[in-house]
Amino acid sequence: MDVTPGQELSAKGRNKGSRTLVPGRPWPAVRTGLAWSGAVLFPAVTYVTFSDGQQGFDLLMVLASLVLAAVVASLLRRRPLPALTLLLLGGVTATMEMRTSEVSYLQVFAGVCAVGYLAAARPRRTSVTAAVLAFTAQMGSLFGFPPDTGCLPGEYGMRNCSSSAWADDSGQSAVLVAVLLIAAWMAGSSARERRTHAEALRSQATARAVTAERLRIARELHDMIAHSIGVIAIQAGVGSRVIDTQPAEARNALATIEATSRETLAGLRRTLVALRRPESESEPGADGGTLDPPRDTSAPPPREPAPGLADVDRLAASARDAGVHAEIRRRGESGPLPADIDLAAFRILQEALTNVVRHAGTDTCRVTVERRDGELSLEIEDDGRGGLPAGTGFGLVGMRERVALLHGRFTAGPRPEGGFRVTALLPLPPVEAR
Repeated sequence: MDVTPGQELSAKGRNKGSRTLVPGRPWPAVRTGLAWSGAVLFPAVTYVTFSDGQQGFDLLMVLASLVLAAVVASLLRRRPLPALTLLLLGGVTATMEMRTSEVSYLQVFAGVCAVGYLAAARPRRTSVTAAVLAFTAQMGSLFGFPPDTGCLPGEYGMRNCSSSAWADDSGQSAVLVAVLLIAAWMAGSSARERRTHAEALRSQATARAVTAERLRIARELHDMIAHSIGVIAIQAGVGSRVIDTQPAEARNALATIEATSRETLAGLRRTLVALRRPESESEPGADGGTLDPPRDTSAPPPREPAPGLADVDRLAASARDAGVHAEIRRRGESGPLPADIDLAAFRILQEALTNVVRHAGTDTCRVTVERRDGELSLEIEDDGRGGLPAGTGFGLVGMRERVALLHGRFTAGPRPEGGFRVTALLPLPPVEAR
């Protein structure tokens, strides 16, 4: 296939990435070269502008000086010290050709603004060097090309000015310039420190948010999977022992394993869908997270409500299938709970029952759910071994974290009369706020 010169150029541009020719947009190197060429011409153009300005300013030359000054100022961000040197040199040439107070003020203003900007945008070492350069250039202009102050011309063109008066004025001007430069540097440095501090706070907030979300996902997965895997392991053991002697009991164990596995897979699917959905499409979930549909919104899967205290009987049935009879006691008023408290209460009961099934070594336990004025009380106690083996995992840690996030109180430990007790007290918002 024949390749035209235009196609060949396009292919080369694609291979070189950033060097691709785009109509109307020159290469960055060309733009940079033109900018520095204009910056180098700035002192000369300024000299000519103010030299001719003694008989009247030329509008075109003034515009050229302003444009080139803007170009030099734009280069302060990339090459601060060379650009500042050219800017100060332009101010010195202007002062040299037109010795008026207005031109001196203009030079001081430009230097002060440049130092303040560099103090805010660049490291301290660069900004201090810039301040020293600006002060040196302005002192050179002040003492080398002092502005006219109304002194009468003397013989041979010399000025009949009192040396002491000129020295006093120059000394005051030098102090004023130093104060202005120091003030500009301090203001810029303070702005830079505030920006750096704000960026550090944002980074810390992001890190804390990531950590909190990671812990939330870990708690959710642990509470959801640990309970199911515990039930599956126990039922698998029962089935394997009675498969030859009690086929019906083995079938019941397999049915329980199947139902528990399907429930766990559904929970995992909900969690993974929530994690894969874009943040912009997220909706608040019950545990501070999100319950989200998949990216393909053309056929979203049906959403299942987050579990809550209404599903406690299901937990008791699951524990019963695992060989532990859980006696459920409900006290106090009934009614809907805030979503985050409802989910946290369910997960705490689920993990506590899982620990009873796996570690207590007993076939009974008591679950008390009591709703008092402004507080939800959860208590799970058993008459088993009265403790947890060392290194059993993150169940108690996860429960304690859930309660702490809701500003509640959590206790867990052996009972004096034997067994183990888990207690969680979750504060409830006022009725009018729900």
